[in-house]
Amino acid sequence: MFNIAIIGTGGISDSHIQGYLQFPDKCRIVALVDIYPEKAQHKKEKYGLDAQVYKSHIDLLNDCKFDLASICTPPYVHASITIDVLNAGKHVLVEKPMAPSLQECDQMLSAARTNGKLLSVVAQNRFKTPNWKLKKMVERNVIGKIVHAQVDSFWWRGHNYYDLWWRGTWNKEGGGCTLNHAVHQVDLFQWIIGMPTELQAIIVNLAHDNSEVEDFSTTVLRYANGSIGQINASLVHHGEPQQFVIQGEHATIAAPWKVIASKQKENGFPESDPELEAKIQSMYDQEPDLVHIGHTGQVANVLTALEGKAKLLIDGYAGRRTIELITAIYYSGTNNIQVKLPLTANNPFYTTEGILANAPRFYQKGKSVENFADEEIIVGAASDQKK
Repeated sequence: MFNIAIIGTGGISDSHIQGYLQFPDKCRIVALVDIYPEKAQHKKEKYGLDAQVYKSHIDLLNDCKFDLASICTPPYVHASITIDVLNAGKHVLVEKPMAPSLQECDQMLSAARTNGKLLSVVAQNRFKTPNWKLKKMVERNVIGKIVHAQVDSFWWRGHNYYDLWWRGTWNKEGGGCTLNHAVHQVDLFQWIIGMPTELQAIIVNLAHDNSEVEDFSTTVLRYANGSIGQINASLVHHGEPQQFVIQGEHATIAAPWKVIASKQKENGFPESDPELEAKIQSMYDQEPDLVHIGHTGQVANVLTALEGKAKLLIDGYAGRRTIELITAIYYSGTNNIQVKLPLTANNPFYTTEGILANAPRFYQKGKSVENFADEEIIVGAASDQKK
């Protein structure tokens, strides 16, 4: 039986708590931590938890015996809390983004290695059946060489969204929609397509004049085999459409799932290829659906990995690759240049200090509220919740 601590009890902590509660034979939540203890107390009562409430993770480490911590705090303290917990000999599941800078990611990885503890980074979209099956189709090479892949992380947030005290600043949120909203789609992209050799990006703020950070970015990526990728992130798209489309030599596949196959007529114009479409659809249908999805799926994998019965599917290195890609987007968009990967420690954006010194401030944050009454966080677009 693993004892679980939840550090940070804002909206996203519900997904973690609900996930752990699905496995009462494997774990129990024994502690809730928040700098606003009344928020932790509210979650304790909401879920009927037999858990101790703490005001800081230091108090937790000094008083409570636990095995695994879910870190659900704002991004700017992910690294410091993760390192403290790992150094105390505990395992960590940390929310996205892993950390705002690659230097902090490397420090977290070092702490995990030194202490021999598990470090997993939340990437719950990998645990959704359409995305899982999409990767399987790519691995089976049913569409031929990938020539173009595009992921759209389109969200909509009102002006008030950035009034929350830690949002909309480089030193607290670490970035805008590219880091904090598109992170899951960027993770899917590098998980399925791989890391590019170079990229060029545009980052702008189109509609949120109470935020320093970007609310829109678009990036073109080049791969060693000649294929092209695109990553689009936005907080200005009504309806919040999300898609991941992969164009192959012989067919297109996408999540939400669709398959379209074409073959050429004598004159080179297209006509449908129903036989190939049926073949790919059959292969897709034969892949089993995931038993647990979203955060619950990742929690299940982490717990099973701790038992020594499964491989950890998303480790700290996977989380770092996503941050490397996002860092390259910020560096390119800030300087309007092509950026080659991998990035080195000499890159001006490798450290948090470098990001703060060089990142653009689109607007000055002019309003700050301590908390919102409605803390609900939707972890996917409305249409995506059914997948």
